[in-house]
Amino acid sequence: MSDDKSKVTDKAGEIAKNIWLAGVGAYGRAVDEAQTNLKKATPTPPKLFRDLVKAGSALEEEATGARDAALSSVEERISQVRENFHMQRLARIEDLEGLHSKVDKLTRKVDALTRLMKEQQAVSKPAVKKKPAAKKKAAARTAPRKKAAAKASTKSGK
Repeated sequence: MSDDKSKVTDKAGEIAKNIWLAGVGAYGRAVDEAQTNLKKATPTPPKLFRDLVKAGSALEEEATGARDAALSSVEERISQVRENFHMQRLARIEDLEGLHSKVDKLTRKVDALTRLMKEQQAVSKPAVKKKPAAKKKAAARTAPRKKAAAKASTKSGK
């Protein structure tokens, strides 16, 4: 009996496989017929499609040209800026040290000029202050004399 079961199982497997293969064959035939019918219906691609491809190619060329021009323009501008600021080469340590020494010299000169100006102001300030003080002393000396003269004139007038 087990021999009968295996025959039935083998037969059922074979039938299932044939059904599956028939489905695959039908699908393949349908695809082939669809492609054949499409080729018969449109032997050449539609005009709209050809026009779109042509327009796309033209736009691609324009975009590539514009990109190249923009990159070239940017590179030229950077080069001009570098030329204007003498930045063709990177700063070296020696250049920076030279600039530092120049700044130090200028700082020392500014400090010396500031000290000189302060000294000149110190010398000229006491002379300016003495004059008003001298005037005050002179005015103070004349004030008692004026009062005494006024008293004398009032006494003699009495």
